[in-house]
Amino acid sequence: MPSLRNVHVFSAPAGTSSDVHFSDGHLVSAQSDDVEIDCGGMTVCPGFVDIQVNGGWSHDFSSDPQSIWDVGSRLPETGVTSFLPTIVTSPPDIYAGAIEAVVAGPPAEYRGAEVLGLHFEGPWLSPEYAGAHSREHLAEPDLSQAVSWADSGVVRIVTMAPEMKGAATVAAALAEAGVVVSMGHTGADYEIAKSALAGPWSATTHLFNQMSGFDHRAPGAVAAALTANAWTGIIADGLHVAPGALELAATSIDADRLILITDSMAATGLAHGEFLLGEKEVVVNDSGPRLPDGRLAGSTLTMNRAVAILARDAGVDRAEAIVAATANPASLLRAEDRGTLASGMRADLVLMDDSSQIAGAIIAGQVLFGPGS
Repeated sequence: MPSLRNVHVFSAPAGTSSDVHFSDGHLVSAQSDDVEIDCGGMTVCPGFVDIQVNGGWSHDFSSDPQSIWDVGSRLPETGVTSFLPTIVTSPPDIYAGAIEAVVAGPPAEYRGAEVLGLHFEGPWLSPEYAGAHSREHLAEPDLSQAVSWADSGVVRIVTMAPEMKGAATVAAALAEAGVVVSMGHTGADYEIAKSALAGPWSATTHLFNQMSGFDHRAPGAVAAALTANAWTGIIADGLHVAPGALELAATSIDADRLILITDSMAATGLAHGEFLLGEKEVVVNDSGPRLPDGRLAGSTLTMNRAVAILARDAGVDRAEAIVAATANPASLLRAEDRGTLASGMRADLVLMDDSSQIAGAIIAGQVLFGPGS
């Protein structure tokens, strides 16, 4: 039975340390001296769960769904041990290909983050708020398509604008089938957005970005998201959301409902250059990943950096920032076997130093890298 020794457990009071034990891929409370891994006083926390990953390390899932496993093998370097590959607005065959890839599963030699399903961000989005999505592939919500996606058993989140014709019917069918319906890329006014989040929409995809903004006489979807009892995703990369807005989100949204997402794209983990996001060419430089017209197009954010930025810019405790990357997204997905450090939970663990750099990753009790590897 392996034991992580000389570690700081992320939820423990500052300055205290504890041991973490795991056996057969799960956390256990019993102590053992079989295998001791000295972690040098680093912080141990549950593995991060990223519900919106478009790609990374030159791979774009909406161009090549088979590259999911290539990216998944690199994500533990950023602390991510579970994720949802995300397909942006694309032709129908791309969605089908992504479903086929996930249903088929990883190659036999795969060592990486676990795929918990798929996030389809589109094509049922507002053309006025499509952002970097290809407008030629946008469509009105389709009930038969939604049923087919739900029947696949691997589509976990669908982002949809609630003001679209037929959206309410499609959202209700998806929610009834256990698929999370998330509000995003929407021009909905406050009343429509508020009603949606009180109904089948149970989440917001990326707060503030590509949604009707706040005005004191027209509060918009932003105000609806800030005041709803719904899970709320946010991109804490220092570009998509200013520090003041990030602080507003952290103080307005219940701590168990805020979810860090990366929205990472093909340039993640690489130097500046030209990359794809779906069918769009994206230029990455010091100003971030942008379309030729200057609009942001995904991010190069990693989850360990998101944790650090949320703590820094929103002034929240580091442990609360970690919860936004672990327990909260796991709860949204009803992945009840991960996200916390409790006996019986899956042994998905990451080790971080004080600057949130990842020094080790363990998935289902298997040490991928770091102390003991």
